[in-house]
Amino acid sequence: MTAAGLYVHIPFCSSRCSYCDFATGLYQSELAERYVRGLINEIRAWQYDSENVDTIYFGGGTPSLLAHAQLDRILASLYDTFQIAADAEITIEINPGSATPEKLRAFRSLGINRASFGAQTFDDAELAKLGRSHNAADALRTFADLRDANFANVSFDLIAGLPGQTLDGWQRNIRQALDLAPEHLSFYLLEVHSGTPLAEHIRRGIQPQPDEDLAGVMYEWMLEQATAAGYEHYEISNLSRPGFHSRHNVKYWTAAPYYGFGCSSHSYDGDMRRWSNHRDVMKYLELVETGVSPVVEEQQLSRTDVQAEAVFLGLRLMQGLDLRAFSESFGVDLRAEHADDLDRFCRAGLVELDGDLIRLTRTGALLSNEVFAAFV
Repeated sequence: MTAAGLYVHIPFCSSRCSYCDFATGLYQSELAERYVRGLINEIRAWQYDSENVDTIYFGGGTPSLLAHAQLDRILASLYDTFQIAADAEITIEINPGSATPEKLRAFRSLGINRASFGAQTFDDAELAKLGRSHNAADALRTFADLRDANFANVSFDLIAGLPGQTLDGWQRNIRQALDLAPEHLSFYLLEVHSGTPLAEHIRRGIQPQPDEDLAGVMYEWMLEQATAAGYEHYEISNLSRPGFHSRHNVKYWTAAPYYGFGCSSHSYDGDMRRWSNHRDVMKYLELVETGVSPVVEEQQLSRTDVQAEAVFLGLRLMQGLDLRAFSESFGVDLRAEHADDLDRFCRAGLVELDGDLIRLTRTGALLSNEVFAAFV
């Protein structure tokens, strides 16, 4: 059976970014301690089989704001509840400037062996517009501290298409990232979510509307430079050096089971059931502190749901979707049922067929939603 992944949501940040619509709030030490206790209650209340696990992911928010002892207690509860592999990939999200060198060494001593590093951009003016709490110097210093702490698997998050961002500025960002040579790169096009400060700034003309066409050019240029530098483009938004793909995130794209703990976390049993926790931190705590499940939504997937997800999640991986294996699993011949769509996408240069494999081209990765819509 495929090993499961565990996700632990830490909803605290030192400041709130202007584009963020995640379930996060400002860090308060007493609330953070209460939240850690609540998390441990939820983990210990696990009622299903003690599954084999080979990835743990601390996301947020800014998990690196927690103390070493708090993360130690959370990890201990996970190890008590699940069968965790000796070589498990254990990731923590870190914002530049959010952890001292001593703290990073302490995290590493706990067995945390991967850092997802929220660089976003190396331009101070762009960071200020995003409401980030760090500057470029913080990013360079924290990355050096991670290396000194013996983190040999570091991922950078980068965002393109920022309001007012130029191609020259983006190219400087990518050159800086490649010069630092992290093991993994995650690249995102800026999404402007309704209700965020950034959306309001754009509505009022304080910041310009992001240029989607320019963001597409940035995406293609980044792929060219990163692949030339030895990175493998293994998923629409992710590249890595050989052997350093995100084992945890691949679970999401291959329909492996994963279990989330903390407010707003999501879970999937690897078959037909999904569920998610209450989004509000205080409501989540009220529930877990009284022994009540924090789950607020459950979904029993239909076979049609699972089939559709297998297509669009499988196509996110640049290795492509195996049409023969898909047909054996679902009894559906996608090549026959979607012959017109496949012909149209092939002629448009969005997908390519290679024997039994269908995969997105580089242009198709940029326009992937158009391709996915045909199969859902």
